[in-house]
Amino acid sequence: MKRGGAWWAWLIFFIGMLYFIVPLIATFHFSLKMKREGLSFEAYRVVFSSSQFQETFTFSVVAAICTIILGVLIVVPTAYWVRLRMPQLRPVIEFITLLPLVIPAIVIVFGYIRMYGTNSWLPFLGTITGTNVLLVIGYVVLALPYMYRAVDTGLRTIDVKTLTEAAQIMGAGWTTIIGRVILPNVLIAVLSGAFLTFAIVLGEFTIASLLNRPAFGPYMQNLGANRAYEPAALAIIAFLLTWGCMTAIQFLARYAPKSANRPN
Repeated sequence: MKRGGAWWAWLIFFIGMLYFIVPLIATFHFSLKMKREGLSFEAYRVVFSSSQFQETFTFSVVAAICTIILGVLIVVPTAYWVRLRMPQLRPVIEFITLLPLVIPAIVIVFGYIRMYGTNSWLPFLGTITGTNVLLVIGYVVLALPYMYRAVDTGLRTIDVKTLTEAAQIMGAGWTTIIGRVILPNVLIAVLSGAFLTFAIVLGEFTIASLLNRPAFGPYMQNLGANRAYEPAALAIIAFLLTWGCMTAIQFLARYAPKSANRPN
């Protein structure tokens, strides 16, 4: 029975692997056929040499970094305070952080446009910089479920109460406690959430498109509507970037030093 179960498990795994790998191989092979005389990386050369690719990719990377910083500033203190002082509110906070998975991104961005458009009571939000700020805030909302759960999982592995009391005995304030005691102990969890956020921002289309920002997601969609081989190359590039983030998360989770401050 055990051997039969293992055989079926490997068969299902192999079928699932083929389901994902075969289309990927076909896409990669197609991306190499831009030149008629044979296979080449011409499509990749065209993509990387495109000024629009460089501008949109740089824009999305900067937006991702800003999103990660803002998300950490919001999520880490919130998750820490809920775990330390208000554990009864944890179900409520978890429900709120799940809402971006239920509410479509198009609803969020239309709400932004209606409330913070050119007729907004905050004129700053009608500028290009203000629109970029709205874009980053929208990305923070989309990444909230992943960032919060990553940080909350990290906080479960340490004794938050003991660390806080020890820091208070040493005369540390709340900012010092969060920044120099709690954050270093959950840094691996924060980095995991950061890599997930980076992958989300890099491929996001709806918010960036409707806010008319030069992001990487709309660029991939526009390129796919007008070209043949370059979109295939871009799909492979985006796949490698996303899986690079996933690999980094697995590497951090496996090789990170274990915290010595675990709760009993």
